[in-house]
Amino acid sequence: MNLFVQGILWVLDPAHYGGTEGIDTRVGQHLLISLGVLAVSSIIAIPLGYFIGHTGRGRSLAIGASGAIRALPTLGLLIIIALVVNVGLLAPFIALVVLAIPSILAGAYSGFEAVDRRGIDAARAVGMTELQIVGRVEVPLGLPLLIGGLRTASLQVIATATLADYVGGGGLGHFIFLGLKTNDYPQMLAGSIIVILLAILSEVLFSIVQRLVVPRGVTAGQPQDVRVRSPRSRAALG
Repeated sequence: MNLFVQGILWVLDPAHYGGTEGIDTRVGQHLLISLGVLAVSSIIAIPLGYFIGHTGRGRSLAIGASGAIRALPTLGLLIIIALVVNVGLLAPFIALVVLAIPSILAGAYSGFEAVDRRGIDAARAVGMTELQIVGRVEVPLGLPLLIGGLRTASLQVIATATLADYVGGGGLGHFIFLGLKTNDYPQMLAGSIIVILLAILSEVLFSIVQRLVVPRGVTAGQPQDVRVRSPRSRAALG
């Protein structure tokens, strides 16, 4: 039987659901890890990105640091952190946060940089404070690019979170590593299929949100095209 079909049948087998090792449990773990990583990364990266985008300070440093972080081998980083904090969920969580920060940071400051400076000057001319300019002008207009950064980070985290089980962190990587260890290739493929489906679902949801957050009256570029049309966005969001 075709291996891909065997993998799908493995996913559909009711015997593989329920219990601590069931597909539903592992999917829940994977989603919790991914959502937690995105939340922590956003808390760190968004304020920093907004500061860089609004003031223009630290942009070169942020770009250099983001490039250096993206060049790090994720598995190597994961193992190094695991050696320091021991195996378990903490090591992959930290590694995934480090992986997610560059895309979110780039989306935050690129969104602010993409705002027309004439609009900001006009806001100052009518007496808006810097905080009002950020909240009423820069954040709404820069939101599509921020969502684009979250969209990219989400795909990276969902795909890479499979490594969490390598150091005992749980998630869908359990099926992949166990299948590889026992030569159960349908199980290994089943784990990969579920991860792919989660990544596709994330892409679809963020794509919809990215379209919805474009302010009314903004006609220059749709959210999915902004990353392609803006040179700074291309460099930042890759």
